[in-house]
Amino acid sequence: MTDDRIVQLLEEIRDLQRQHVANYQEALRNQQQAIGIQRAATRRVMRFATALMVLVVVLVAVFILPYVMR
Repeated sequence: MTDDRIVQLLEEIRDLQRQHVANYQEALRNQQQAIGIQRAATRRVMRFATALMVLVVVLVAVFILPYVMR
């Protein structure tokens, strides 16, 4: 192989490695964004579950306790 061809191959390897690093960084950003979305969804679900539990307790207190307390 000639020196020019070796240099060209090394440059191609370097460029591919740089592209790989850029792709990896983008993948990490996407994962961080996905984790943020999942956390936000979990918070919404937890708020909904809490509100639902409060509603159940209120309904029990309003409709069932009066009959039990007789």
